[in-house]
Amino acid sequence: MKNKMKSKQIALTLFLIPTLIFGQITHPSETTGNSEKQIGYGSVAGEMVDFEMYEEACKAFQTQDSVQFSQQQRDYTSKDREVSYDKAWNYVVETILFEKEYEALGIEVSQKEFYAYLFGTDGFPVLPEIALGFADPVTGLFNAKLLEERIEELKSSNDENVQKLWEDSKKYYTDRIKQEKYFSLVKQGLFETKIEVAEACSSHNEIKVISYVLRRYSEINDDEIEISDSELLKYYEDHKNDKKYENEYARRDVRFFDIEIIPSKDDSLKFENEIINVKNSFATATNDSLFVIQNSDVKFYSSSKIATAVPEGHEKEPYLQSYPQFMDTVFKACSIGQIVGPYESKGNVVISKVIGFTPTRMKSRHILLASNGSTDAKVIGAKQNTADSLMKFITKENFEEFVLKYSDDKGSVPSGGLLYNFIEADMVQEFAAFCATKPIGYIGTVKTDFGIHIVEVLERDATMFPVLASIHKSLRASQSATDAVEIEANKLRNELESEISKKTDLKAKNELFDKIAERAGYFERPLSIIDNSPKIYGFTTEKAEDEILKLAYLGDVKIGDISTPIKDNDRYVIAMVSSIQVKGVPTFLDVENSMKRDLIEEKKAALLTTQMVEDKSLKALAKRTEKEVVKAEISFEYPFIAGAGYEPEIIGILFSSMKNGQLTKPLKGKIGIYVVQIEKSIKIDASANNKDEMLADLDINSQILAAMKKKAEIIDNRRFLKAGIRR
Repeated sequence: MKNKMKSKQIALTLFLIPTLIFGQITHPSETTGNSEKQIGYGSVAGEMVDFEMYEEACKAFQTQDSVQFSQQQRDYTSKDREVSYDKAWNYVVETILFEKEYEALGIEVSQKEFYAYLFGTDGFPVLPEIALGFADPVTGLFNAKLLEERIEELKSSNDENVQKLWEDSKKYYTDRIKQEKYFSLVKQGLFETKIEVAEACSSHNEIKVISYVLRRYSEINDDEIEISDSELLKYYEDHKNDKKYENEYARRDVRFFDIEIIPSKDDSLKFENEIINVKNSFATATNDSLFVIQNSDVKFYSSSKIATAVPEGHEKEPYLQSYPQFMDTVFKACSIGQIVGPYESKGNVVISKVIGFTPTRMKSRHILLASNGSTDAKVIGAKQNTADSLMKFITKENFEEFVLKYSDDKGSVPSGGLLYNFIEADMVQEFAAFCATKPIGYIGTVKTDFGIHIVEVLERDATMFPVLASIHKSLRASQSATDAVEIEANKLRNELESEISKKTDLKAKNELFDKIAERAGYFERPLSIIDNSPKIYGFTTEKAEDEILKLAYLGDVKIGDISTPIKDNDRYVIAMVSSIQVKGVPTFLDVENSMKRDLIEEKKAALLTTQMVEDKSLKALAKRTEKEVVKAEISFEYPFIAGAGYEPEIIGILFSSMKNGQLTKPLKGKIGIYVVQIEKSIKIDASANNKDEMLADLDINSQILAAMKKKAEIIDNRRFLKAGIRR
């Protein structure tokens, strides 16, 4: 059996996996806790997020995700843990939001309804996780009796923890029913009037054939359009309240650049000598495991087939060692004990010792007589006796019949017990060794932790993958090289502070920061931080992220404030606060560039419009402007014009007010000015369109939840607290 299939055994021993994840989380109304603990994480619709509820959710999601990673043979990193915490936060937020809705709408669940939901009766389907967790071992179908027995076991237990498991399970599934009821109620309130449906069906089932002439804004260079400061300021005053410019969130903007810490020539020379010494010592080492642990940056060694290495890009690379594709022929020609390298792989220099080989692909079929985790000698002996009895009758011809009748591996039964395209590292050791060493066509038995297998070896490639003990080394800058970069970073930071502090104009501060950075050979990048949910991207260490947050939010922050050099692994970062925005109307500095682009476009549009109004036909207009008349088919549902692009406003006008044969006035679009003539309208079959199908196209649940979150004005203060910033 494949290692990754072991997770199924775990699931069958529990009541339900979701119970363990969500059931242990206390409802916010049930927590009292220390009020001081409840300050700081954030709020939902003005209600503080409960400290203990969030902490319990974090533990639950961290447990769930770490178990899943372990089953997938993947490392659960600190970044993965942050993802788990975000899941916990979303769970807590949604719980608070839904509980408010349930209370307002009086949504409740009766005991009869709860049990019908759990057992899949009275019109409810059997839930997939329950069907899996309580499947009949013979038929593989959901067995209600098994569920009844498990519930009774939980309810009658004298163990308080077991009793709580049942109560938590009830709460989890009761909440699921409430949520389904809530979404159902909201959907019942969604409707389309007859007029709306008729108009929508008409627009969805009509195509217009058009001809048009287009003058693009790009025909006029931006430099040809003059924009004075006073014009731009007036444009700002006239349009600062427009929805398109509105700041949806309060935020802080930061500009930054980085100075890379590069190893010196001396560092490179020392590294080369170190690699030579390691290679020579590795060749004569008598304890490969100890040598790898002492000398490799990657502390991994195994003498089993889990140390198999595959070429980069191979489908099994995610959970095995790998080497560059060009090294494949080298490794396949090696002998055991041979040293290969140094070679580069994924940013490291690698030296490998070949400690074994394994077939690149195997295929077999098996019958599993499962021991169900038992270590009782009598149970194992009974399974072995059954296997020995069956072996007297099993042949290549009838093997599949015996699989269907006797195998406990339900996953492989439909394929006749077939396991294909696997290598030794995929399987438990005893099973893998059997398939790798027995002759092709051999049928025999092998014992594993899963039970007794009757196995037929079907295929095995002659080519081999190497099993490797590898030393990974990376070239790093020495302390002296790092110190030199730090000195350079401090010098540049001091220059920035000195020059920028002389400027009073906020725009000038930003321009000067960019200018000095570019003059020194560095490229600045922007970073926006939302006040209500701060996220920092582009940094590799949490400490560096903290420093950016402190620069932007700690104390009396002003535009032009500059950080001291921030160490972020192999670089120093210098950052400056470039903008402080409140929610709603933007500052002039924040929208200056975008408004200038829009004003330039408006002036281009006005100029092109005056050049396109005098002609009475598209042909005359095209001849005079040296353009071509383009034909296209358009629909309201997909607002694209062939030969031009996405133009919803133009298409909206053509469908709402234009008649066939009519020539439009110049129309302002996203990419230029159009003059259009509708040649004809074509009706298509409207029989399939109806209200239900129109609503079915929408992901209503996610839209409802998104609207609830937006209205609640959620404040996520977790990242500030982590950085030591109280707001």
